[in-house]
Amino acid sequence: MVPPPLSPAPSAGPLNGSEDRVLDPLYAQVLRRNPGEAEFHQAVREVLESLGPVFARRPEFVDAKIIERICEPERQLIFRVPWVDDSGEIQVNRGFRVEFNSALGPFKGGLRFHPSVNVGIVKFLGFEQIFKNALTGMPIGGGKGGSDFDPKNRSDGEIMRFCQSFMTELYRHLGEYTDVPAGDIGVGQREIGYMFGQYKRITNRYESGVLTGKGLSWGGAQARTEATGYGCVLFTAEMLGTLGQDFDGQRVTVSGSGNVAVYAIEKAQQLGATVVTCSDSDGFVVDEKGIDVELLKQIKNVERGRVADYAERRGSAARFVPGAGVWQVPCDVALPCATQNELTETDALALVRGGVKAVGEGANMPTTPEALRVLQDAGVAFGPGKAANAGGVATSALEMQQNASRDSWTFEHTEDRLGEIMRHIHHTCHETAERYGQPGNYVAGANIAGFELVAEAMLAQGVI
Repeated sequence: MVPPPLSPAPSAGPLNGSEDRVLDPLYAQVLRRNPGEAEFHQAVREVLESLGPVFARRPEFVDAKIIERICEPERQLIFRVPWVDDSGEIQVNRGFRVEFNSALGPFKGGLRFHPSVNVGIVKFLGFEQIFKNALTGMPIGGGKGGSDFDPKNRSDGEIMRFCQSFMTELYRHLGEYTDVPAGDIGVGQREIGYMFGQYKRITNRYESGVLTGKGLSWGGAQARTEATGYGCVLFTAEMLGTLGQDFDGQRVTVSGSGNVAVYAIEKAQQLGATVVTCSDSDGFVVDEKGIDVELLKQIKNVERGRVADYAERRGSAARFVPGAGVWQVPCDVALPCATQNELTETDALALVRGGVKAVGEGANMPTTPEALRVLQDAGVAFGPGKAANAGGVATSALEMQQNASRDSWTFEHTEDRLGEIMRHIHHTCHETAERYGQPGNYVAGANIAGFELVAEAMLAQGVI
């Protein structure tokens, strides 16, 4: 799905919640040093708006210039990716890897292949990844990467040649104790396989832990494919629990139809919900009987088709709505699982009118700042992506753990560990929000808890 246009982040005016004005000049510095990177500006602003109370209590973080250091990546890589298409024409794409922060462990974060990818998007994703990874409690730092390559309508041979060229440059910066990429939009098990093969060929090492999201027969982890979507639902279930409710009997809308969306639908329906929507860049499907997840998997994962094909195959049970998003459909729970800034202020107002109780972000930063304010003002329980979708990277870390010990866990054991981690993340966010006088504010809880974990490690390690 192509992200909607994003207005540039405000260049003037105080941040919400930073009454002491400590953070305003820091944000101005980010704008000045990173011009034209609107998504990165938005991600930084969203975190900074939570940190005023932290700096008031912990002046040592101000003195050590922790924010200035966190906002500056440790390393940024931009490189050329030449490859040859099936007609013999040379194509040239651009590759990125932003190694943002390694205070807690090796850089960890996915690779995104999509024509919208640029340095600002990679930096926003990498910045979010720092705090998301910290919240898991696993020893992993934050990074992100990708390319403006579009895998849509490309043959397997073209994708293989692109992936091999991409890894021929990137390999020199990777390692199980250095930087461990995974998949993201446009990068699944097929692409990970091609990249891992090229890494192995160049280095002459079977270093299983250098990439995660691998196939089960060659070092992958059970439940990794399902983990981000499952984890989002498990986190949202914890939020519902604080309201005295659960997923049983709830009407749920999900955006997207990729890996995260499909498994969010699956887990929500396992817990008793009826999921009535899914979407792609062409439009969305409403299925009042509940999405047939096995049919959706067949169309999206096997046939690489569109949600319009799902509606056609489902018959009278479903209808396809072209050129629109899902958020006008009334629901109890909303799970945005497509892409950044897909849920706008208008969408949030529609969700509130429709009686939404909880929103859990399966995608990274899918809710605009204006929409977030609408939802919070209406008292909707809101799980930010850095907390709600952390199950994917947590299970990637579990995959690294298995690779390091030459072990392989069952699906049930890995899913149990995922559940433990998501409950831990929810407890951490919930407790931190209460500790800072903002009960029920998961955005503040996630931002503050993630920041404190990284900041304390950076203090302990000196000026690095």
